[in-house]
Amino acid sequence: MAMAMQEEQRVVVMRHGDRVDHADPLWAANNPRPWDPPLTDAGLLRASTVASRILADGFHIHRVLVSPFIRCLQTAAQAIAALSPLPRINIKVSIEYGLSEMMNTQAMGILVSQIAPSIDRWFPDMSQLEAALPAATIDHSAEPLYQEVPKWGESVWEARSRYASVIKALADKYPDENLLLVTHGEGVGASVSFFEPGVEIYEVEYCAYSVLGRQQHKVGIEQGSEEEGLKNLRVLSTSGPTGIHYYYTTPAPAPAPAPSEVPDR
Repeated sequence: MAMAMQEEQRVVVMRHGDRVDHADPLWAANNPRPWDPPLTDAGLLRASTVASRILADGFHIHRVLVSPFIRCLQTAAQAIAALSPLPRINIKVSIEYGLSEMMNTQAMGILVSQIAPSIDRWFPDMSQLEAALPAATIDHSAEPLYQEVPKWGESVWEARSRYASVIKALADKYPDENLLLVTHGEGVGASVSFFEPGVEIYEVEYCAYSVLGRQQHKVGIEQGSEEEGLKNLRVLSTSGPTGIHYYYTTPAPAPAPAPSEVPDR
């Protein structure tokens, strides 16, 4: 028997907040882990504020999956606090290495690229990473799609393809849950450009987010039988209001009308 699914799944893909090395250019040169800057105070506040805006959109987030970089872990912690103001709202959270920053010079900079070949471990143990998250929310049973960070030297296109495949795989893995994926700027850009044909991304602000969705439908398996399934993800957000800015290189597709049997949410 097929598992019952909600009528429409939402997947929110969010960039981390303001990072300290962009506010203090000397930070990276004075730290042993220059690839992993934390958030500024402004970044912590922005993460909480934007998460409250997501909550106001009218659907509950059931699960948060987050990149192992500390700026994303801190963003997720702030978001969880804002998204679960009531004890009855139980959010599960886990770390997903597939949502990591692009592992290349374009994202990490010259300083990190010079020491990258000698780095044996980019991150501490999972338990130390999880210490940045609210303890009561951690789902220890969740298996990440990637068991470790991607290898150093991936191209921009490879990283964008990784983000898109991870977004799709996570949506498929948790089809009856609304997800918040906390990742990096290129990941948010890929969440639009790979699921909305003909789009060129030109800016992704701190804590910018996209909203993707797909509806439940019936799939015929054999004559006289049906199984529940989900349609392909589509981009529900638009350029500008949520901090992602893009334009169409081809005419924008007309929005598909919602099926009459799907109630307003």
